[in-house]
Amino acid sequence: MTDDASPDLRASDADRERVAEVLRDALAEGRLDMAEFEERLEATYGARTYGELAPITRDLPATGAAAPPAPVSFAKAPAENGSWAGRIVGGEGSSTGGIAIMSGFERKGRWTIPKRFTCFTLMGGGVIDLREANFADREVEISCVAIMGGVQVIVPPGVEVVVRGIGIMGGFEHPRDDGPPEPGAPRVVIGGLAFWGGVGVERKLPRAERRRLKEERRQERRELQQTRRELHQARREERHERRFGERDRRRDGEY
Repeated sequence: MTDDASPDLRASDADRERVAEVLRDALAEGRLDMAEFEERLEATYGARTYGELAPITRDLPATGAAAPPAPVSFAKAPAENGSWAGRIVGGEGSSTGGIAIMSGFERKGRWTIPKRFTCFTLMGGGVIDLREANFADREVEISCVAIMGGVQVIVPPGVEVVVRGIGIMGGFEHPRDDGPPEPGAPRVVIGGLAFWGGVGVERKLPRAERRRLKEERRQERRELQQTRRELHQARREERHERRFGERDRRRDGEY
């Protein structure tokens, strides 16, 4: 790992794919055997930070190099200007609140969350899904009152989340695996009261992104299977050549 990246920074799918490419080349060149390749590849796709990725290729040259050059760089590319700007649209929002009394409400898909969204649940539940939502402001507030009920807030990766709610025989859940916010991403402040109820916050990828990653993993498995087949075929050909070459040498020695 180079000095231009902190080992605590979260790794992206592109970072993991660069490491996987180095491993595939090392397998093809005979630097790794199949067991080492599979072990390192599994560690690559399970890595969350640069610090976990760096040791995987530390003893390997970069793609196509004849001698060990500098290790693979994990420096973050500059964030694209306007990556979140298109989703911060201003205005009043398409829905200002939700009520669920022994029932439920749901806000999901392409909608606009206002600067302040208020919801109330009594023996019911609600879902506030922000993965594909637009934002009326760079900072939005979700105020929840959950009495013997619950509210689930779903946010995409990169959005900053602040939880300030009060729980009385209930609670407010903070999102797990909360990495650093992305540049320009909106801020979501969640507060209110949970009495014998709960407000949960969960990070999930948008559906389109999940489908893309699923297809990438499927393609990676196909490529790994193809690499294994080619390696096994090369081994069979090597054994065949060695066996018949030895037989020919013995035959030539008899005459």
